[in-house]
Amino acid sequence: MPPIYLDHNATTPLDPVVAEAMRACDAEGFLNPASQHQFGQRARRRLETARETIARLLGARTDSHRADQVLFTSGGTESNNLALIGLAGNPPGHVIVSAIEHPSVLGAAEHLERRGFTVDRLPVDKNGVARIDQLSDVLRPETRVVSLMLVNNETGAIQPVREAAMICEAAGVPLHTDAVQAVGKLPVNFAELGVTALTATAHKLGGPRGVGVLILSHGAPLQPIHFGGFQQAGLRPGTESVTLAVGMQTALELAINRPEIPARLEVVRDQFERTLLSQVPDVVVNGVGAARAPHTSNLSFLGVDRQMLVVALDLAGVACSTGSACASGSSDPSHVLMAMGASDPVLGSALRFSFGLTTTAAEVDAACERIVKNVKDLRSRKSS
Repeated sequence: MPPIYLDHNATTPLDPVVAEAMRACDAEGFLNPASQHQFGQRARRRLETARETIARLLGARTDSHRADQVLFTSGGTESNNLALIGLAGNPPGHVIVSAIEHPSVLGAAEHLERRGFTVDRLPVDKNGVARIDQLSDVLRPETRVVSLMLVNNETGAIQPVREAAMICEAAGVPLHTDAVQAVGKLPVNFAELGVTALTATAHKLGGPRGVGVLILSHGAPLQPIHFGGFQQAGLRPGTESVTLAVGMQTALELAINRPEIPARLEVVRDQFERTLLSQVPDVVVNGVGAARAPHTSNLSFLGVDRQMLVVALDLAGVACSTGSACASGSSDPSHVLMAMGASDPVLGSALRFSFGLTTTAAEVDAACERIVKNVKDLRSRKSS
């Protein structure tokens, strides 16, 4: 049976157009963009073109003396760490994160706690949407930063980031948003969101692994967490990769120039959920009551162990996950579903399926057929 990849939230296949752009960039022989000689200056010009293009495509301000900054990083995890730790500054202080953030945000928050910060975790409702009505009550005079993701990586639930930004702005508190699962699937505009910092990464939208960005509003009080270089105003030192920057620029240009992406992904996801709901009893669509990004489906197959099912599906040629790829080695139930108040049967049987531009209707049909068979087989073994 041909394998079917339904784990695009973990990473996406490299787009051939992106691969060619990177190959051509390598063929140009760009050297260190920090060097002062003509070879370095040439590399610097190409790097800055990529930086400015990414800024423009994501709605950052580029045409004034108050221009926003785009920092290249190694990916979403580093960008999230840099945003949270860098905006928090030195202890003591107070930090707020939502209870459903990616492990790279929650882990950074735990690190800040160990350093002497107080951390509050904003709760979510039963559909996995942050309780923004409680944010004002949690903010304090000593709050240094708030972090609220734009799209949840496990359920696809879209979070009220713009509303949170208005509350934070009124309180004079920076707001960071992890937009990794939104960029390339939904329209994202940094200025319109009103946030202080935004994380994006290339490999979630057909770009290369190993590169991401942190967009900062002009004057954001960010402290570096790496040291020993002057690159990127010293906020993220180290030699930038021109090739990876070009890869991210190209991937983002392709995504922005495909306005049909959200509708196309939504058709695929709805076909997938509709088929399984009609053919398998006792399936729960987690977060179905929220506005969801179109590429993510989190389903609980009641009565089936999630770990056994993900292994069975892998053997059947269907790649999916039990949650975030950064936490896939853990046997613990999803912290996102726990925050939503999911019952033990829902927690214990939940899988995440995620779709991309390479996912076809035929693959969805074939995947559903294999999922139905394996769910029935596992339930049959349990009852016998």
